[in-house]
Amino acid sequence: MKGAKSKSESKKPESRLSVKKREAPKQKKAPVKKAKEAKDPNKPKRPASAFFVFMEDFRKQYKEKHPNNKSVSVVGKAGGEKWKSMSESEKAPFVAKAEKRKSEYDKTLQAYNKKLAEGKPEEEEEEDESDKSKSEVHDDEDDDDDSGEDEDDDE
Repeated sequence: MKGAKSKSESKKPESRLSVKKREAPKQKKAPVKKAKEAKDPNKPKRPASAFFVFMEDFRKQYKEKHPNNKSVSVVGKAGGEKWKSMSESEKAPFVAKAEKRKSEYDKTLQAYNKKLAEGKPEEEEEEDESDKSKSEVHDDEDDDDDSGEDEDDDE
């Protein structure tokens, strides 16, 4: 059997031609998601950019000219086209309004952060109180269990 090929030799050329299967990297299989922190509803919202300040006025004008238009995307696209075609001097009043809103936002954010820094000890006290209330709730549940046993005795 000089001319015959063994099975292992015949598989080698085929393995070169076949598509190699790649193993997925183990790190990317299951990305670990971090728990999102709860958003504080009292935190001031970020100010609108110059474009969004422009869009506030543009939407009003567009709705007056096109009262039958119900599509939000059409208004947005038209506003974007107009904003791109405007010169820097035409954009200047909207940029100024946006900068004014940004400075007001910075002031309110600083005041908010200052309140948070001062208010942290109060939050810790509230957590202690909640722990106490939890223990009281558990005491009440034990009492309910006792009353349930009394009902069985009556029957």
